[in-house]
Amino acid sequence: MLDHISIGVADVARAKRFYDAALAPLGYRCLHEGADSLGYGDSDADFWVIAAARPVPADDASGLHVCFRAPSRAAVDAFHAAGLGQGGRDNGAPGLRPDYGAGYYAAFVVDPDGYRIEAHTEAA
Repeated sequence: MLDHISIGVADVARAKRFYDAALAPLGYRCLHEGADSLGYGDSDADFWVIAAARPVPADDASGLHVCFRAPSRAAVDAFHAAGLGQGGRDNGAPGLRPDYGAGYYAAFVVDPDGYRIEAHTEAA
């Protein structure tokens, strides 16, 4: 349904450190790096981080979040640890979420700009 998504950030260099670390365990990497934009994906850049004069204000109650597919539970765990290690804030430790589905395993992190991100897998 979606071709790509972009988020605006205050500091592209800080966002690069965070997203390089958090997305690597999921198999995603920075495929495009410009002076004020970064494009992440596995073969195509589907997630874009761009410099913004007025990033969307962080709002934990907004319901907005971005969920990334993970190949395994170990990858979800590594995503969470890497995100916290690069200045992210815990928003839900890795674990099963039976209220989301029988095998739904996920972790949640808030990035340094306040965006809520998730990694999820159904793999055992």
